[in-house]
Amino acid sequence: MDKIFSLASLQAFTHAIFKHIGCSEKEATLATEVLLHADLRGIDSHGIARLSGYVRLWEAKRVNAQPDVRIVHESPSTAVVDGGSGLGLVVAPKAMSIAIEKAKTAGTGWVSVRNSNHFGIAGHHAMMALEHDMIGIAMTNASPLVAPTFSVERLLGTNPIAIAIPADKQPPFIADFATTTAANGKLEILQRKNQNAPVGWVQTKDGKPSTDPNETKSGGALIPLGSDREHGSHKGYCLGAWVDIFSAVLSGANYGPWVPPFVAFLNPPSDPVGEGIGHFFGAMRIDAFRSAGEFKEHMDNWINRFRSAKPVEGQERVLIPGDPERETHALRLKEGIPLNPKVVEDLEQLGAKLGIAF
Repeated sequence: MDKIFSLASLQAFTHAIFKHIGCSEKEATLATEVLLHADLRGIDSHGIARLSGYVRLWEAKRVNAQPDVRIVHESPSTAVVDGGSGLGLVVAPKAMSIAIEKAKTAGTGWVSVRNSNHFGIAGHHAMMALEHDMIGIAMTNASPLVAPTFSVERLLGTNPIAIAIPADKQPPFIADFATTTAANGKLEILQRKNQNAPVGWVQTKDGKPSTDPNETKSGGALIPLGSDREHGSHKGYCLGAWVDIFSAVLSGANYGPWVPPFVAFLNPPSDPVGEGIGHFFGAMRIDAFRSAGEFKEHMDNWINRFRSAKPVEGQERVLIPGDPERETHALRLKEGIPLNPKVVEDLEQLGAKLGIAF
């Protein structure tokens, strides 16, 4: 049974861990905020459950706790940022801030990042644009666990895309999704619960359908969004490829099968084509297109119309992207954050090893 923890207690532990590995006070606070935002929004696969994984990457000297995050190439509206092999939880919001600053003067800002690491949930970074009356976009490539349509080779990551669009009286439209049928973190959750995966999530090393959530550990692969050709997996493949190219081919990061694995016990490829993991961020100033006030009023109208759509039998309502996460965020702020017992055990062991009580 899940145990419930307050946000404050998880913040204190996470912050202490990031400080222990050498992060500055400011960057430990930033990394903690980004990581726990996932738990608050109900994206448990990318929250504090990942903390020990970041520590193991640091122990393997694949994460620099004090990176020099810098612009290495730019134009008035674009930039390439080198993340200095830092925590993606720190590199990503810094890069998104650069995109926002460029949008303030140029109308739009676009930043591609190289030499970074896993950056948490894409939605957090896209949402940074909202308070500036901007549309935010965030994406990243990831460890190659995904077989393109018709392939048995793992050449792409789950490569998520997020977009955040402000409204007026309505909550913002926030879409944050993997370009696979399911994110790898969803498989990790099923593994902890000893449950099978739905058909269409994974395939065996021979390309056969499977429901084993451990399939990727024995050479199997995740499947692009759509699950198979007849249901549109070629579209998910295209989306994942788009993210890979924008995040890495554009920035000089590793792409495709050369992306380094998130797990520390697997070594990065010996023949890298770039530096680290890649991300891509965009910020679009709404008033570069039309009055921000008018736009947000029409977003309210758009949202209200879709909310009022007649649902199919058995469903109470039609959702707007971001609704479930926003509702979970409000609930968990009030009632606490549930953690799977295996996650709790992992965090207790991490704390004991580093001398930090969980």
